[in-house]
Amino acid sequence: MTAALSLKDVTLTHGDGEEIVLALDHVSLEVGPGELVAIVGPSGAGKSSLLAVAGALTPPTSGTVRLGELDLGTASRRELTRIRRERIGFVFQSGNLIPALTSLDQIRLPLTFGTFENPRDPRRLLAEVGMEHKADRRPHQLSGGERQRVGIARALVTRPQVLLVDEPTAALDRQRSQDVVALLAREAHDHGVATVMVTHDHDVLHHCDRVLEMIDGRLREPLAETA
Repeated sequence: MTAALSLKDVTLTHGDGEEIVLALDHVSLEVGPGELVAIVGPSGAGKSSLLAVAGALTPPTSGTVRLGELDLGTASRRELTRIRRERIGFVFQSGNLIPALTSLDQIRLPLTFGTFENPRDPRRLLAEVGMEHKADRRPHQLSGGERQRVGIARALVTRPQVLLVDEPTAALDRQRSQDVVALLAREAHDHGVATVMVTHDHDVLHHCDRVLEMIDGRLREPLAETA
């Protein structure tokens, strides 16, 4: 089976001359449809750089990034914009919701930016993430965990091939953290979404199919006691 997301021998450098920083050091990663992969590691290890490259936000210095059979390195800037809109979902630490919009309108919003072949129904999706009863609430009326649930639903409404999740439990208590990551796992498994989650929260890793550790820009299998 072709991987939904594939990085092969990817490097990423910042700066020039004596100020060059190696953010990603020959990183290779394959994520299959319906798989939830967690990336752990200290701050500054390259986790955010990995998400940026995987999400077609930052081109790698070398190596290849593929979504299925599509090599992102061959796509134009216009094509990359379309790919991000149609094939990649992003979930941010704070939910990144728009203050003036209700929960339901947050989820409807991505559908206004294009024509999608088979989008998920926003109201049904809101119910699936357990937020149907707060469809008319705005972000300031929601808890941190509720905002994350709405953010996850918004990222999934276009039926993306890949979901990239940045520290979804950073501002949540233990129970809400478990709930949010369990939801991510269920969505990945039930709908075949290749999901990569960056996290510092080791208590939620049992929900994941695989756990990898990033140290100094390199990916490796973590020690058993770390996972």
